Amino acid sequence: MVTTIYLFFYIDNTGFILYSIKAMKKQLCIIVLFFSLAVLVVGCNRSGGIAILEKKEIFTLEYGNFENQLNIFDISTVNDMKTTLIMRNGFFYVMNAEALKIMEMSSYGDLITFYYNPQYNKAPVYAGSENVKAATRRAVEYEFNELSAITVDSRKYLYAVDKFPFDRQDQDSENGQVLSQIVLRFNSEGKYMDYIGQQGPGGMPFPYIKSIYATNDNELVVITYSNENYTVFWFSSDGYLLYKMPIYKQNVPSPFEKEDASKNWHSISSIVPDYNDRSLYLKIDYYSSFIDEASHLQSGITFNGSYIYSLNIEDGKFGEPLEILPYTEQRSEGFSNERYEIPYDFLGVTENGWFFFFINTDSGFNIQMIQRDGQRILKRNLPVNRKDILYYSLDLSNSGILSVLFIKNDKAEINWWRTDALIQSVLKN
Repeated sequence: MVTTIYLFFYIDNTGFILYSIKAMKKQLCIIVLFFSLAVLVVGCNRSGGIAILEKKEIFTLEYGNFENQLNIFDISTVNDMKTTLIMRNGFFYVMNAEALKIMEMSSYGDLITFYYNPQYNKAPVYAGSENVKAATRRAVEYEFNELSAITVDSRKYLYAVDKFPFDRQDQDSENGQVLSQIVLRFNSEGKYMDYIGQQGPGGMPFPYIKSIYATNDNELVVITYSNENYTVFWFSSDGYLLYKMPIYKQNVPSPFEKEDASKNWHSISSIVPDYNDRSLYLKIDYYSSFIDEASHLQSGITFNGSYIYSLNIEDGKFGEPLEILPYTEQRSEGFSNERYEIPYDFLGVTENGWFFFFINTDSGFNIQMIQRDGQRILKRNLPVNRKDILYYSLDLSNSGILSVLFIKNDKAEINWWRTDALIQSVLKN
């Protein structure tokens, strides 16, 4: 008889790790005893709590109208900001949506390529230079209308979500959608190539685009959202449509299907693609309602759990679910001690198969990293002095590095946490 046992414990500052082991019945007692002793030994040596991962400041940005500065206009409207950071292969891309410009920068903070709308930005002194090919910086003019997201592939092609002018927008009367967004494409030299619509280059504009991604095969993935439902467009490296998959809320699987459907409901919180395979990962949060027996009215909501489902984009089949443990918080008031369970936000998946989740805490961010097979779980606290932060943009690179843009009163900071090195260290040990 083969038995599977699951062991969940904390190992000396490497975070929480979950192991699953298959063993014959006669070996079971020996394995449990061995791991129990291991847990006891390392447990005595640990300092307690979840380990802290220190951030490293990469560079800072000043505020202003020059090409290497951020222009956020009025810091009092920070809640409406769309400025975004992504990092790919050591290069940082800052989409300053408020100023309709994009900056490609080195890890030293040197400006490499400046994409800008000339109606809102002054042309830099090197723009139009005859020696532009020999120069260390490039200036690319494009009349952006309303930037909202960017991504970069391994060829250094830049993709930017923009919006058509009102007179070029379309209507989807059947679904009640405004079709207005497109994905602009620039090559590695900064030259504008074309825009991608629903059918590919020059196609019909998209409805609201929630996010875009570029895979390791340089395939573009566009995820649109409307009325709690998603549609995923998967394009070839040439920009032509390969797959279009609608994902309806009512059709996703649930581990609670056998329970009373009137008391249970769920939400698709996010969808991200795999970097290596043509598959998607859906994070779904499940809830149930309390019904007061006397009034027969809903009196509360309970969080039941979060699960990740893989979805094959080629055949539309779902894989087995992976449960994502929630963030737990203890709060004491007077003689009462309440325990809360809060679902993590899904940041994405790395090319080596680790899922990243985060949640805001009073001291910064709490990060949970889970192997795709669920066998290992790492947790880290990322300390942040929140009183100085007005806005932030958090990015997970395909290699597993967490980068962040902090908007402060006097300047903007770009930092990162080497979570990739942490994972490699754990795997070696």
